[in-house]
Amino acid sequence: MMKAVRLHQLGGVQNLQLDQVAEPAPGAGEILVRLSAAALNHRDVYITQGLYPGIELPVILGSDGTGTIAALGEGVSAPAVGTPVVINPMLDWGDNPRVWSSRATILGMPRAGTLADYVSVPAQNVAPTPQGLSDEEAAALPLGGLTAYRATFTRGRISAKDTVLVTGVGGGVQTFVLLFCKHIGARVIVTSSRDEKLDRAKALGADETLNYRNDPEWYKAARKIGVDVAIDSAGGETLARVIDIVKPGGRVVTYGGTTGDAKIRPFSIFWHQRDVLGTSMGSPEDFSAMLKLFTGGLRPVVDRTFELADIVAAAERLEHADQFGKVVLHIS
Repeated sequence: MMKAVRLHQLGGVQNLQLDQVAEPAPGAGEILVRLSAAALNHRDVYITQGLYPGIELPVILGSDGTGTIAALGEGVSAPAVGTPVVINPMLDWGDNPRVWSSRATILGMPRAGTLADYVSVPAQNVAPTPQGLSDEEAAALPLGGLTAYRATFTRGRISAKDTVLVTGVGGGVQTFVLLFCKHIGARVIVTSSRDEKLDRAKALGADETLNYRNDPEWYKAARKIGVDVAIDSAGGETLARVIDIVKPGGRVVTYGGTTGDAKIRPFSIFWHQRDVLGTSMGSPEDFSAMLKLFTGGLRPVVDRTFELADIVAAAERLEHADQFGKVVLHIS
């Protein structure tokens, strides 16, 4: 038997509970990973609230995880048992690097996820842990780092010459976007409703900070600074504003819609030759390239580490948007 966080009924993060369940066995072509740390994503919170398609209960949540190889399934000969690995949560992306296949899913529902002592995943979904990272840092990488890498580089095509607007800094993905943009030397403008998050972003290298709660016309300041590329996950009015303020010929990358649908002016797109680019998760190539960024000293931002038994408190921190970076769970 093993410890696992499971959701038995919808209604919010308070319904997450620590259970004793049977330890999984790796099937053919799979690897069993003994987890040392996992991390939460807004996806986990949305599932508890019923705001995700195709929910199947009960389920072990969690998409992010790191640990060591515990056993190899039939047909798998490497890596060796005991090898430290990080898990790619994007299952069955497919052969087209441009878009995921119709059978693609994300680890942690419907397939049992990483909030447990052990998880079994396809062999192609494990990669060596970047050296020099703690377990907590490695666990913070997968979903957020993958989504941010694809938004920043594969879709956004951001380079050192760009000025980038990152809306809602502090969440896991947007914090990775800030790190990646500064890593290559781009200029970065960040927004938040909390000064403490803007201060943290400034310490990570953000060049300009805008508090949209204190200044409802923040977008005018952003337009005055000049924005080549914007990366947004809020949707709603924020996305509509962002499309209006990027420079002519600029790019807007969107990977979420937490504030709902956007009322967009087509004129603002076609007249100014702007590109609006959708993205979500990333290909195996994106995942490999993302991990390489963390082999040369770059480190993810870990907000706080909780014990697995404190799953509700950890999820509430994410639900209330109190975090800056990734909320991580230690698994003994």
